[in-house]
Amino acid sequence: MTDFERLVAALAEAEVEFVIVGGLAATVHGSARLTQDIDVVYGRSTGNIERLVSALSPLQPYLRGVPAGLPFDWSRSTIERGLNFTLTTTAGDIDLLGEITGGGRYEDLVAHAIELELFGYPCLTLDLPWLIRVKRAAGRPKDLEVIAELEALLDERDKL
Repeated sequence: MTDFERLVAALAEAEVEFVIVGGLAATVHGSARLTQDIDVVYGRSTGNIERLVSALSPLQPYLRGVPAGLPFDWSRSTIERGLNFTLTTTAGDIDLLGEITGGGRYEDLVAHAIELELFGYPCLTLDLPWLIRVKRAAGRPKDLEVIAELEALLDERDKL
């Protein structure tokens, strides 16, 4: 089970630049669907990658879905050479995304994010219209299933 609070705290306390996307973003907007991991789009600057590596190191990040014991170097150079990482940690699963379909990179998403307090930390999460947009662009069955619920939440919000 993923300890969302612990993962958010690790990132926020290290001042990592990130935007929450995916299932947790849907949940904070009112979705009743459950999610098993946290998906974040992270800034790709050298300084931010260093903070990201430092923040997650105590949680022993390892590639999710690969055989145990496969060599994996959790370091700035690894992150710089890659883009998207699906990880398991001692606090649960986290997907680190350098960019997402339909939304782009961290710098592209910031203008479409809102700041919310999550577990006592200010965090950026995609606003509802952009969350719907990126879920539609992803086109995966699980993303398409949640769009109707998110659109209903957006309609309700717009009525207020």
